[in-house]
Amino acid sequence: MFTGVIVSIVSMAGIGFVLSLILAIADKKLAVKEDPRVEEILEILPGANCGACGYAGCAAYASAIVSDNAPIDLCKPGGNKVIEKISKIMGVQSESVEPKVARVFCSGGEKETVKDKIYTGIKTCAAADMVGGEKACTYSCLGYGDCVEACPFDAMYMNDNGLPVVILEKCTGCGECVRACPRGIMQLTSYDEVVHVFCSSRDKGAVVRKICTAGCIACKLCEKDDPTGAVKVIDNLARVDYSINKAPVDSIKRCPTKVIRIADPVPGYEDLFDNMIERNRKMVEEIEKAKNQSTKENEAKKKA
Repeated sequence: MFTGVIVSIVSMAGIGFVLSLILAIADKKLAVKEDPRVEEILEILPGANCGACGYAGCAAYASAIVSDNAPIDLCKPGGNKVIEKISKIMGVQSESVEPKVARVFCSGGEKETVKDKIYTGIKTCAAADMVGGEKACTYSCLGYGDCVEACPFDAMYMNDNGLPVVILEKCTGCGECVRACPRGIMQLTSYDEVVHVFCSSRDKGAVVRKICTAGCIACKLCEKDDPTGAVKVIDNLARVDYSINKAPVDSIKRCPTKVIRIADPVPGYEDLFDNMIERNRKMVEEIEKAKNQSTKENEAKKKA
């Protein structure tokens, strides 16, 4: 009886040993060798796993580049430096991408806006937006900081006035804050876009005057002051067409609510801002000269 038990135990141990040996051999024989380029690319990527590339994380993106020929320019936090390094590993030509930074297109914080409701639900922008939040302006920042929570680089915070603030030197332009904002007031902008309209309201001017002291009232003074034609009021909101002019600084002169402003430059790119502003001044001078010349020619024709 006892001998039979020992034989059974030894037999089971032997079978287990043989099976484990078979599995070990199969693991080595059937193992899929990972392309070493995946590890090389992974070491180059920032490691933030922010998902801005559209993949679950840096490892998934690195694998997709090597295995599925995914585009090499999807890592926004890494920027052009990462693109160049990946292009060398993959042996492909790289194209530079325009750097971006997030900005907050709302100036209506606690001090500037009228509250016409009381919200007692979950303190998130996503939840508050479902019932309209507390502010009378339905285009305004809800103030619960979903964008701040979504930022994987700690590049944002909520100020004392209930508005999010972007720390420009930390912002990588990943776009997570943009995706987190239910009202779309967070947007990515180019480093060389100098003038912005820091408002998102499309309410009529008469409505804005009653509910927010820092909103666009569609007065069109910006249109009149900008000779380049880059600034237009569309759907009750001033907008800048950056394909025409990235620095229409004259449009800010008479804005009664100060929502059209020269933005803060990204640290390290102050010269770029100065150059854009100087370029704009020269453009305006040329436009004014052309207008004056045209006026003189017309007057001369009338006299003739």
